[in-house]
Amino acid sequence: MTSTLAELQNRVAQQKTRLPAMYGAIDFGTRPERFTDDPAAETAMRTELAHERPRLLADTTQVATIEAFTMLGDTVADAYAALLPHLGFRTLVDMLDRACDLGIDAVTDPPAELVALITDMEYVPDWIDMDLVREGARLERNSFAHAAPYAIRGAFVGTFLNTYAALPMALTGALDQNSAAQRIKETAAFFSGSVLPGALDRHGAGFKAAAKVRLMHSMVRYNILRRSTWDSTVYGIPIPQADQMPAGLITAFQLSLRVLRSGRQEFTPDERALIEFARYRAHLLGLPEELLPDTPRQLVDVLATRHATLRKAYDDATCGALVRATMAAYLEPDTSFTSRIRDRFERSFSKAFFIRSFLAADNDRATQMGIGLTRTDKLRATCVGLAIGTQMALYHALLKIPATANAADARLIMKLNHDLHRLGRPAFTTNAAAYPSTPHTTTPQHPSNA
Repeated sequence: MTSTLAELQNRVAQQKTRLPAMYGAIDFGTRPERFTDDPAAETAMRTELAHERPRLLADTTQVATIEAFTMLGDTVADAYAALLPHLGFRTLVDMLDRACDLGIDAVTDPPAELVALITDMEYVPDWIDMDLVREGARLERNSFAHAAPYAIRGAFVGTFLNTYAALPMALTGALDQNSAAQRIKETAAFFSGSVLPGALDRHGAGFKAAAKVRLMHSMVRYNILRRSTWDSTVYGIPIPQADQMPAGLITAFQLSLRVLRSGRQEFTPDERALIEFARYRAHLLGLPEELLPDTPRQLVDVLATRHATLRKAYDDATCGALVRATMAAYLEPDTSFTSRIRDRFERSFSKAFFIRSFLAADNDRATQMGIGLTRTDKLRATCVGLAIGTQMALYHALLKIPATANAADARLIMKLNHDLHRLGRPAFTTNAAAYPSTPHTTTPQHPSNA
C-alpha cells in the first residue's frame, strides 16, 4: 500500500525518536547537500536522459518523494540491527538464520524486532503476482547463467561513481581488494541465486539471502552512525532507500528504457513477468511500492528522478579507489591456468560493460580512473560478448520449443548452481572493526573542482 507524501515524511522524521541510538544525531529537518532540485545544478543524470531533467523536476510530488527516501533507511531491519550492543553480532545473525530456515517459532524468545522483520518479509503485497514472479525467474535464468557472471563486476562498480552514495561502502573497508572481492561475490550470489526455482519462496535460499542483505545494510548504517562523525547535512543517511534502487532495479530500468525507445508504452507478457520478478525481489530487499512501479515510463522516471536530484560529486580518493579495487579484485576460487584465463576475460568484459553502461562509452574517462580498455581488453570483451550472445540465442530458442524447454531450463539451473559453487558461500556480513572513527574522505568534489 502506497503512503501519502505526508505519511512518508512523517516516517522519515520518526526515525529519530524510534531509533535514537542510530538516528538521534541526524537533522531530518535539513535537506542534505547531496540532494538538489536546482535546475542549474549538475547531477548524476545519465547522459542520454539529461534532456529529461526539466520534465522530471516539474513533478514536484515525485521529487519530494525521492527526497524523503533519501533520508529513509530500512526501519524494520534497522530496529533489529540496533540490538547489536545488547545481543551481539553472532546472536543476531544466528537468530535470523534460524528464523529464515525453520520459522520464527523455532527461535527461542525471539525479540519483537526479529518477529517484525520476518513478518515484513513474509507479507506478499496485493500488488505482486507470484505466478508472474515465478515466470520471470524462469525467463531470467538464461541471462544470469550466461551474461551475469561476466557483467556483475561492471554493474557493481557502477554504484561507485558518486561520492555521496559511495562513501558508506568506502567506510566498510571495501577499498581493500579482498573486501571488494567479498562484496562482488555476495552480490553475484544473491542475484544469480534469486532466479533459481523457489529461491524467493518463504523458505527459499533467495528469501534468506535477502533477509541477510537487509541486516547487513542496517548494520552498516548502525556502525557508521555510531562510530563515525557522519555529516548528515552533507550525506543524508548511509544507504538510504533511494540508493538501493539502482541495484534493485537495474535490469528493470534497462528493459524499460528499451521498451520506450522502441516506441511502446507497455510491456509484452514476457517483459511483464521479468518486471514482476524484479519488483518482488526488490520488495524482499525492503524497497516500498512507491519505488517499484509497473509501467515502462514510471520505472524509468522514478530511477531517473533519483539521478536527477543526486548532486554530481566525484572524489578519486573514494570513488576512484573503490572502482580500482573492485576491478583489481581476483574472484576465481583458485589460481589454476583455467581460472586465471577466465579472470582475464571476465575482467575485460566487466570493464567494457561498465564503460558502456555507466560512462557513456567514454574510455578516456575510464583511463583517468585507472581502468581504461586496452586493445587486448577490447579483443577479450568482444570474444566474451560473442560467446554470451550465441549461448543466450541458443537457449532462448530451446526454451521456446516444448520438446526441449524443460531440458534447457534444467541445464540453465545446473549452470547457475555451478557458478554459485564457484563463488563460494556468501557471508552477507559487515566487519565493524573496519569502520574508522572519522570518515577518511574530503568534502565531495563538485564539477567545478573535480
